[in-house]
Amino acid sequence: MRGADQLRMRPHAGGVVIAVKAVPGASRDRVVGVLGDCLKIATSAAAEKGKANRALAAALADALGVSSKSVELVSGPTSPRKEFLVAGLSADEARRRLAEA
Repeated sequence: MRGADQLRMRPHAGGVVIAVKAVPGASRDRVVGVLGDCLKIATSAAAEKGKANRALAAALADALGVSSKSVELVSGPTSPRKEFLVAGLSADEARRRLAEA
């Protein structure tokens, strides 16, 4: 994926926090690419009762090759700009995996 080196990531105890821009109303859940300093993820899930946030977390986990249990929303539950904690990965490893995706 082009632009992975531009993503805003910060280290966190046990993992890395990745900035995400959520795009609802898509035909399927997928990582679209890089938008500014955020990872743009599209979802078809409704933005109600956390469904979209769970779908975003699953798409991010899939793109990084980690378990969906390793990805947790840490900020922005009702905002299109969110931050997800990915446990067990460093920022460098996350960038490498996204660059290869």
